[in-house]
Amino acid sequence: MSERASTSLVSEPEPSVEEPAATEIQRMPGGHGRSRRRASRYSRLYMPVLTLMALAVVWELAVEVFDIPSFVLAAPSAIAEAAVENYATLLEHMAITLFEALAGFLLAIAVSLPLAVSIVYSRLLRDAVFPLIVLTQAMPMIAIAPVLLLALGYGRLTKVVVAFLICFFPIVINAAAGLGNVAPERIELARSLSASEFDIFRKIRFPTALPSIFVGLKLGVTLAVIGAVIGEFVGSDEGLGYLVVISTANARTALSFAAILTLGLMSILLFYGIVWLERLLVPWAARKG
Repeated sequence: MSERASTSLVSEPEPSVEEPAATEIQRMPGGHGRSRRRASRYSRLYMPVLTLMALAVVWELAVEVFDIPSFVLAAPSAIAEAAVENYATLLEHMAITLFEALAGFLLAIAVSLPLAVSIVYSRLLRDAVFPLIVLTQAMPMIAIAPVLLLALGYGRLTKVVVAFLICFFPIVINAAAGLGNVAPERIELARSLSASEFDIFRKIRFPTALPSIFVGLKLGVTLAVIGAVIGEFVGSDEGLGYLVVISTANARTALSFAAILTLGLMSILLFYGIVWLERLLVPWAARKG
């Protein structure tokens, strides 16, 4: 009996103390997932910056090695110097272009969203208006801008209208697609519960369409900047587009590039402003992304 007892005592494995600890660490909420998300966030932040720095270095070296004249291609160091020397001028013209772009963008929102709702609820209106919406995008805006300039004059209204026309299309198309892309079962269920059309729109259609609407807004806000600049190219005495034209005409290539980079920075800030607003108002879409 004693031998059997000793054998059973020896053969039985001792419970591991380290296993539960390791298992608990692995099961800790957000352990590895949080670190991966943090690494991904840092990668999205730093990789574009590092890429731009590498491109700037290659650009600077190319200008120096090939002895490219500054009026043909300014080096990044010369562009930075021009930006610092003319920062007040850049800010003044940026404020004007920003106003024109935002005014056209807000006007596009005010027109596009009610039009998208009307298109979804009225087949007759959709058949009548949709070809005209496509037509506005089929015509190159650089060709329409001079006509608008003659009709509306050289003031800021022309640039606002051009910005509106160029960013109107993606907003209305994405909004209409989102409002129409609702599962019929959800609508039928709501109707079976005696929900009115307004309740269906407020509680089902509009929340479902918000991610698509924000896709259109992100496209539209960057296109609004392009529209404002096109209007300034055609005829203006203010704005970053005008500054690019006048600087290029006077062979001030560094200042011209500085204005272009300011335009790019402004577009990026506007885009990420809409992204921030989307995360604030549509958090479920941000979690899915």
